[in-house]
Amino acid sequence: MDQALMRRTHMPAIASLALVAVALVASAQGRAHAAKSASLEIATFNIDATPPMGAPLCDALCQPAAAVDDPLSCRGVVLLPGGQQPIVLISLDWVGIGNEGQDAWKAAIAAAAGTTVDRVAVHAIHQHDAPGCDFAADRIAAQYGLGGRLFNVAFARETIERAAAAVREAIRSPQRVTHVGAGRGKVEKVASTRRCLGPDGKVKWVRFTACRDPEAIAYPEGRIDPCARAVGFFQDDRPLAVLTYYATHPQSYYCKGRVSADFPGMARAQRERELPGPLHMHFNGAGGNVGAGKYNDGSPEMRPVLAGRLAAGMKAAWDDMEKLPLADERIDWATTDVSLPPGKHLDESALAAVLENDQTPVGDRLRAARHLAFLRRCQAGGTVTLSRLRIGKVDLLHLPGELFVEYQLAAEALRPSSIVCVAAYGDYGPGYIGLHDSYAQGGYETSEPASRVAPSVEGVLMRGIEKLME
Repeated sequence: MDQALMRRTHMPAIASLALVAVALVASAQGRAHAAKSASLEIATFNIDATPPMGAPLCDALCQPAAAVDDPLSCRGVVLLPGGQQPIVLISLDWVGIGNEGQDAWKAAIAAAAGTTVDRVAVHAIHQHDAPGCDFAADRIAAQYGLGGRLFNVAFARETIERAAAAVREAIRSPQRVTHVGAGRGKVEKVASTRRCLGPDGKVKWVRFTACRDPEAIAYPEGRIDPCARAVGFFQDDRPLAVLTYYATHPQSYYCKGRVSADFPGMARAQRERELPGPLHMHFNGAGGNVGAGKYNDGSPEMRPVLAGRLAAGMKAAWDDMEKLPLADERIDWATTDVSLPPGKHLDESALAAVLENDQTPVGDRLRAARHLAFLRRCQAGGTVTLSRLRIGKVDLLHLPGELFVEYQLAAEALRPSSIVCVAAYGDYGPGYIGLHDSYAQGGYETSEPASRVAPSVEGVLMRGIEKLME
């Protein structure tokens, strides 16, 4: 999570590009399902996901909702490939959905679509003036008198029910897909590295969402993925759905209690106006260590500027699209389960002590509840499902947490002849996921408040990505 808003915490650690496998390994065997004769239907839905006034925003790190600048949405596609069970992809204008939040979303959507939970991918775009969802963390918080402080639990469950109802309604009238296309377009002056290294190789500045420090602004753009991607599903020449992808923290300014889908939502709305008709969905890529800080001073006037730049990249990706007949393509869905290693700083007795002490600031106690939810999940043998949808030379890769962009670049390098579209911010339970060497470099993203995984996570996750990208 972008922590311009957490100045009361210390800000440690980042990574290098050491994308080599470490010790721990992907825990479950991959599961793949392919259709050689690529018949495909698609059903789409779009529901409101705006929280009520007074609801906590950004896991209670921001002021609660007091106004709505623009509404939030939950958008999804149900893909119905011939000879296979349905596949559901969902994108929400929420900050994150973790642990039992993911479980609840996937179970309800899978039941509504008539499929299995491993064929459902639920992702947040990670706007901060938006709610989160983690029923395990709320249950732990409630044991200490803090129930409902992280997010509005009733609203979250009601949104899940409405999304499931929207899926049931959508699959009653699917549309035949004849062509699929994908393209790339460069986005100018939005993304930049958040982690600015000094001569000693340590993080000298964390260049958050907004930055006004001239030295930090002057620091190079750094390692990013400069391209937006667009995937189109067509019935002949008519687009039915457009999925866009771009890796960056999606904030311009925030934490004033004004609900907003921020500049990615504005960019998506601009593309809807420019290309009316199809459903427009957006996914946030691996932008854990990427933000708009080099190009954003945090003023309200910059939000539409950033939105326009992102929309231009989305349009460029659309214009670059190569549309191919679906009959010539192969549809393949694959998953693998990984056991993410919890960080050594997640100590159950110490976290319980923080929760028990009612003299401790509420924000620290709520963070302890989120840490404890992830730790107990790991202790119980819980895994995270990674998934990949391949249609010809298009790969849609679904990954957890606030991933560093190097994971996205590595996935793309594994399939150089394909257009690889990475959706991160799936299961939000692990928090930030850095590289092995990041954890010794300092900076916020790999600090104890921000990341719940150990440095060995790189090897585990890369092994899973390599398996899916074969």
